[in-house]
Amino acid sequence: MMWSILLTAVGLLFVFEGAMPFLSPSIWRRALHAMFTQSDRTIRIMGLVFMLIGLALVCVARDFY
Repeated sequence: MMWSILLTAVGLLFVFEGAMPFLSPSIWRRALHAMFTQSDRTIRIMGLVFMLIGLALVCVARDFY
């Protein structure tokens, strides 16, 4: 059971990550360029924020569903 949940989560990650370059490659390219011009500290803070949001979503989903 646990492996199926993990594989589902990874599959959804690939779907969401692939949606932007598929739907609008030019906007995706500009977003990547903007990210590459940011400092390491800014990128780390963004990564931390995204991890915390993801953890909160997992906790909410686990507690309520």
